[in-house]
Amino acid sequence: MFQGRDLVPRKMFFTKGIGIHKNKLTSFELALRDARIAQHNLVRVSSIFPPNCEIVERDEGAELLQPGQIVFCVLSEASSNEPSRRVGASVGVAMPADRSRYGYISEHHAFGQSAKEMGDYAEDLAAQMLATVLGAEFDPDEAWDERKEQWRLSGLVVNSTNHTVVAEVPDDGRWLTVVAAAVACG
Repeated sequence: MFQGRDLVPRKMFFTKGIGIHKNKLTSFELALRDARIAQHNLVRVSSIFPPNCEIVERDEGAELLQPGQIVFCVLSEASSNEPSRRVGASVGVAMPADRSRYGYISEHHAFGQSAKEMGDYAEDLAAQMLATVLGAEFDPDEAWDERKEQWRLSGLVVNSTNHTVVAEVPDDGRWLTVVAAAVACG
C-alpha cells in the first residue's frame, strides 16, 4: 500500500462541473463527469496544499490519472431541486512565497451567492488560514481586497485564487448538482 512520501501530491489540478437530472445521485455523477473526475475513487481530504506542489492544467492532470484509481481531492458540492435556486461550489487556494512550506485549500458551497461572492469567500478562507500560520497580521473585519493586497505586500502570501461554479436549478423539478475540486494527480 502507500507509504509516507507516496501520499504527498507533487501535482494538483483544479476542476468544476455541473450535473442536471431527475435523480439527485445521478446529477452528482453528471457533475463529476463534467469535471472529468467521475471515473476515479475519490477520497476527500482536508485543506493542505502540499509544499513544492505544482499546479497543472486540468487536461494535463486528468491524463495522469487512471480509471478506478484512488484519488485524493478537496471537494465542494451543492445540490438542489428548488426551481430557480442559485447553487454554487468553490475551492480557494493560497500559497506561501516560500514554496517549501505548505499552503491552504478551502471549500465553500452556498445558495443564492454570485460566482464572485463565492470565489472571494473561498479564496479569503484559504488566505486567512495561511496568513495565521505564517504570523501575518490582519484585521478580519477589513475587506478581502484590502487584506489580499496587504498579504501580497508582506511577501508571505504570494498567490491565491479560486475555482468556482454557480448555476441555477431548472424550473422542471430536476436536481442540479455543482462541484468544484482540487485534485491530486501526481
